[in-house]
Amino acid sequence: MKNGNKIKLFLVDDDALFLKSMEIEFMELADFSIETYPTGELCLENLSHEPDVIILDYQLDGIEKSAMNGLQTLDKIKAFNQDIPVIMLSSQDKIEVAVNCMHHKAFDYVVKSETAFIRLQKIITNIFKYKKMEKELNWYMDRM
Repeated sequence: MKNGNKIKLFLVDDDALFLKSMEIEFMELADFSIETYPTGELCLENLSHEPDVIILDYQLDGIEKSAMNGLQTLDKIKAFNQDIPVIMLSSQDKIEVAVNCMHHKAFDYVVKSETAFIRLQKIITNIFKYKKMEKELNWYMDRM
């Protein structure tokens, strides 16, 4: 949260309509600082903007068939900074896909559905609860 108390959120999806609807939903929910990207490549080029959370589409090849997919993008994000929580988003409701994302160090996996946005809200809240607890634990351990 570099910009005051705003959470900097990257939304990465090749479906322009879904991307815009996510952006609108998050803007209505809270005072997020949001950057949207239609490709993983553009997201990677802007990691220096220090996002607090990235919501990343699993496929990412709707615009450009040779574009990096979500897992390749996830791996590069984690190579850049393993502490950035990345939530994978996909229309595939398959356990194998979710497990694969978790093996690639995704924070969580959400299926695109009518309840996806509510689930994303809860996950982001949990990320910051976890970060706060982690910070408090580190403070406590430093004093021992």
